[in-house]
Amino acid sequence: MRSNPLDGRTVAVTGAARGVGAALAREISRRGARLALLGHEKPLLDAVAASLPGPALAVEVDVTDPEALAVAVRDVRARLGPASAVVANAGIAEGGPFQDSPPAAWSRVVDVNLTGSANTARAFLPDLLDTGGYFLQIASLASLGAAPMMSAYCASKAGAEAFAHSLRAEVAHRGVGVGIAYLNWTDTDMIREADLHAVLRELRVRMPGPARRVHTAETVAAQVVRGLEQRRTAVYAPAWLRLVQPVRAALPPVVLRVSRRALSRLEAEQPVEYTGPLGAGGLADRGARSER
Repeated sequence: MRSNPLDGRTVAVTGAARGVGAALAREISRRGARLALLGHEKPLLDAVAASLPGPALAVEVDVTDPEALAVAVRDVRARLGPASAVVANAGIAEGGPFQDSPPAAWSRVVDVNLTGSANTARAFLPDLLDTGGYFLQIASLASLGAAPMMSAYCASKAGAEAFAHSLRAEVAHRGVGVGIAYLNWTDTDMIREADLHAVLRELRVRMPGPARRVHTAETVAAQVVRGLEQRRTAVYAPAWLRLVQPVRAALPPVVLRVSRRALSRLEAEQPVEYTGPLGAGGLADRGARSER
């Protein structure tokens, strides 16, 4: 008998070069799984793979490229075996006024966070059907309640949540589980850079006490992987986020009231500008596209 549900299984994680993705890979590998690390930045993927205690394969691939993903999945299957679990973690963000955001950059966030997750599910679904596997969509507090100055990110994460709900209903009778992991602020390059912009930092720190706290990637990963082991339909990191679900319809007027006051004051003090890609992951995505 397996000592852990993940022991000896092949698990794929997208966006695994840094941040939450790398922390998830380490936590899953400690549970005996074989890891397929997918994303940009091959040297970082290789470094994460080399640091894991178990077998791992680093595959450089853009989740918005369905053909490249299909090739990656064949490589994973040949070298590690068919995937029993897939974590759709790849994501990028930008901030600032919607009116000032370049349309192509705004669309890219949606393409990576939403379409990239769907591409990932499509590519791995044959393996998950064969293994009776589990697909975990990494979502966000932004899936539960949208905030100003992050319109592309909020739209993409809400869409990813809806996609996962739809996919779950479609494949449950075929033995495949689909879960959604709702994460709050996590100490990653993306969030650290967001905090360098006064308007984004102000909107975070004006949230209620628990909601504005930033958690370590390792803490978040441990909570998410416990949900992965149990094939939960919903995973919350931190656990109190589950309390937001019953009252999510009440969030828009609360956000409106807070942001109206905060943005009025901030705009009077200094211009509120478009941030560009947030964090090293966003820059890596932009760099990878420019090299094509």
